[in-house]
Amino acid sequence: MKLKDALPKLDKIINIPFKELYSSNELKDIIIAKGNTGKLLEKILGLPPGNSLRDFEDGELKTNKCDANAKPLETMFISQISSRFDELLDENLSFKESWIYKKIKRLLYVPVVKVDGNPDNWYFLPYRYVEISENGELYSQLEKDFTDIKEQIKEHLNSADGFIHTSSGKYIQIRTKDAKPYNPILSKQLKREVSNKNFAFYFKKDFMRSIYE
Repeated sequence: MKLKDALPKLDKIINIPFKELYSSNELKDIIIAKGNTGKLLEKILGLPPGNSLRDFEDGELKTNKCDANAKPLETMFISQISSRFDELLDENLSFKESWIYKKIKRLLYVPVVKVDGNPDNWYFLPYRYVEISENGELYSQLEKDFTDIKEQIKEHLNSADGFIHTSSGKYIQIRTKDAKPYNPILSKQLKREVSNKNFAFYFKKDFMRSIYE
């Protein structure tokens, strides 16, 4: 399924309370895990479940908690790094060739207003379709961020504890994403653990603000 195929369906559900879109059982699942909001949106759009790099054939669907004015209230998950950590040690890996850029090159960003603790009242705001082209300012900043994060990772690996830590650029960062029992990251290249928890790439709030202006 391609991004453009989802837009007419998405247009029909903007600003509609979740109680009119989902069953009571589905809304209970939303409370259990915030990631279920995105899964239920995928269901409405007709996206099949799967573990491919991107949600669509040609792009990625992203939802994020915001206020009624679309101000982001959380960072936004991009991708875990545990299985691809050693790629970040490759000095020749450019942002252009990275799995991160391939995943986020085309984004369908849908802010979610979570009015209170009752998901009956939550709703989606108008979406933004974003194409991160190689000649654009957004790409340039993300490329710089990616390069800076790779350098920060190397610095952390040479620090006293030898573990990676939160590393940030202007628009993206890596930080922990894990729950007990924790999942350490093992580097095959270094032949040792580089973290006692899993880490992931996230968009920072500044990124969402920049694409929603």
